[in-house]
Amino acid sequence: MERIARFYKVSREQFVQDWKDTFGEGTEEAQILEIYEGIQLPRRATSGSAGYDIFLPDKICLEPGQSVKVPTGIRAEIDEGWVLQIYPRSGLGFKYRLQLNNTVGIIDSDYFFSDNEGHIQIKVMNDSREGKTVELAGGMAFAQGIFMGYGITVDDDCSGVRNGGFGSTSGQS
Repeated sequence: MERIARFYKVSREQFVQDWKDTFGEGTEEAQILEIYEGIQLPRRATSGSAGYDIFLPDKICLEPGQSVKVPTGIRAEIDEGWVLQIYPRSGLGFKYRLQLNNTVGIIDSDYFFSDNEGHIQIKVMNDSREGKTVELAGGMAFAQGIFMGYGITVDDDCSGVRNGGFGSTSGQS
């Protein structure tokens, strides 16, 4: 196996900012910092696992049709020529139709250097068609990330530089 990446936590300040952006100013900063301290870095469950489990920093409860953007508190430093693809955990999709709003998340290698520290935030939706509420505990694996290599065309002359998060590269040439 080629070793091409490393996971880190984002800074406390970045996590607090993104948590408040998602859940509003109602959560006390001391509680957010407690959540931050409990963040687990992604890891594989077995030596044969392709995916790195990504864990919830705190509990979530989603009624059918509801979605939430989860600030995971993690970032990934990835070698050039590789991408981290984010998927829902298979069992949660099977049992509850828990899905990612964008179907597959793509974390590019240059996202690590964005203004938001490359904070990986995952928007999940309860797409239950049986009326099932999804309740997930803090610390539970809810998504998985798989590193994939990619290539570029021989005539590629891209020189754009990322400076932002979601959708920040759209419209660049």
